Amino acid sequence: MQYKWTLLRAGQFLLDGGGMFGVIPKVIWERSIKCDEKNRIQLMHNCLLLESVDSDPITGKPHRYLIEAGTGDKLDEKMSSIFGLDGRTVESEVIAAGVDVNDIEATIVSHLHFDHAGGLTRKAREGETADWEALKPGAASGESTQIKFTFPNAELIVQRREWVDARNNDAVMTRTYYRDHILPFEDDKQPIREGKARLRLIDSKRPFPLNRKPSKGEEPKAPLEERMSEVLPGIHVFLVPGHTWGQQAILFTDETGRTIVFTPDVMPTHYHSGQAYSLSYDVEPYTSMITKEWFLREAAEREWVLVLDHEPGNPLFKVKSNDSGWFELIEEVSC
Repeated sequence: MQYKWTLLRAGQFLLDGGGMFGVIPKVIWERSIKCDEKNRIQLMHNCLLLESVDSDPITGKPHRYLIEAGTGDKLDEKMSSIFGLDGRTVESEVIAAGVDVNDIEATIVSHLHFDHAGGLTRKAREGETADWEALKPGAASGESTQIKFTFPNAELIVQRREWVDARNNDAVMTRTYYRDHILPFEDDKQPIREGKARLRLIDSKRPFPLNRKPSKGEEPKAPLEERMSEVLPGIHVFLVPGHTWGQQAILFTDETGRTIVFTPDVMPTHYHSGQAYSLSYDVEPYTSMITKEWFLREAAEREWVLVLDHEPGNPLFKVKSNDSGWFELIEEVSC
């Protein structure tokens, strides 16, 4: 199965530069990317809208899926200002692309931090009946407790390990796994259709055993083909741990025959291509470094086109090895 795809720029996102570059000193990272007076650098919520090249034989329509969901509209005014949100959401960008939100059949998120999964749900609007209500303190990510599913007919596909960690709020940050973009999907009173659950959890094979530290430069023992899970026709996911234990990348083939890999926070921008350029928000920065090496090697050898999740400029890159024993990113011009 091949897919046409549209890059959705679901809004600006500002984060602290020190948080985004971890152990790399500001005097070094500021040579490449500038920060504002609050030390924030400009990022983007990058999402992908996929439409199957072949139409469904019954409906006559292409299958439409969404990769990633951004922050959405639920944060209050203070938090929206802190993160520099500009009002665009994945919902507004899907609509701008000429697609009805009811036609999205599945959403796949790399992980469940609010800036990747918050847009799965939205505030209920005047005259709407809420699908779910945040009743307990701390369950809402903003002032609104009345929640609607952004894509009413879409199942959510995520790694089981990520879901468990999100439910337990196992994160470096205290406010990143908000209940109002997680708990609604567990409500068995809210099936998609004909009793089909809204949530599908995936158990992809890990690159390294969970409780064993890999050595620096070590490669996963099992080949990537054994670690990938096909979650929809022609769409595969595989674990890229480090930022979270259950973070996944998403791979598919586009209508031109290119292998496209949506790249999560193992390398959120092209400024993070260096081996030690990890985020302060990573649960395991060392694991991120190990993951990045084998991920970039696979990308170079397989000629993947990477789509970087927070890249503020053109997010499309190919990878090639260089003379120093590492890798460099080559900008891919066309979507």
